[in-house]
Amino acid sequence: MTFEEDLTEQSELNSFLWTIKRDPPSYFFGTIHVPYTRVWDFIPENSKKAFQQSHIVYFELDLTDPYTISALTSCQLLPQGENLQDVLPRDIYRRLKRHLEYVKLMMPSWMTPDQRGKGLYADYLFNAIAGNWERKRPVWVMLMVNSLTEVDIKSRGVPVLDLYLAQEAERLRKQTGAVEKVEEQCHPLNGLNFSQVSKLKLFVHL
Repeated sequence: MTFEEDLTEQSELNSFLWTIKRDPPSYFFGTIHVPYTRVWDFIPENSKKAFQQSHIVYFELDLTDPYTISALTSCQLLPQGENLQDVLPRDIYRRLKRHLEYVKLMMPSWMTPDQRGKGLYADYLFNAIAGNWERKRPVWVMLMVNSLTEVDIKSRGVPVLDLYLAQEAERLRKQTGAVEKVEEQCHPLNGLNFSQVSKLKLFVHL
C-alpha cells in the first residue's frame, strides 16, 4: 500500500459517515457544533459526496425554522418569577456577574475587522449571546459562558456545521427535516439540578 493510499483509507475510516446498504443507500453522518470553517477542510470527500448525492436530509433540529430558535430560547428560561440569583449560591452568582462584565469590556478587542465590516458590533453580539442571562437556567448559563471566549467570539457570524449543511441543503433544493423536537433536547437538560450542573464544571474558569 502506498502512502497516498494509506492516507485515503484513514480519511475514509475517520469520516464519521455510516452507510445503510439499501437501494438507494442511506447515510448517517456525525457532526459537531462548531463553526463549519474549523472542520470543513478535514471532512473527507466521501462524506461531502454523500451529502451532495442525497435528495432528503434530516438534521438533529431544524435550525432554519424560526420556531426552533424561538422554542430553544424559551426553554432556557427559569420558571416565571424566578431569577438566576435565586438559584445560584451567592459567591457563584457574583463571580459570574464579574466575569460577564469582563467579557463585555473585552469583547470589542476580540472582534475581527471582517466582523465589523459586516456590521457585527460588540454590544449587539454580547446582547445576542448573553442577553437576559439572569433569567436563564444554570445549565444554559454554563453553556453560554463556555461560548464567551475570544476564540469563539472571533468565529461568530460563521454558521456551525449543522446550520451550514442545512443552508446548503436548502440552497440545493433538497428536502429537509429534523429527527428531534426542541422539547426532547431541552427537558433532559432542564431536569438537571444545581448539584448535577456543578459536576459538569459550571463556571470553572470564572
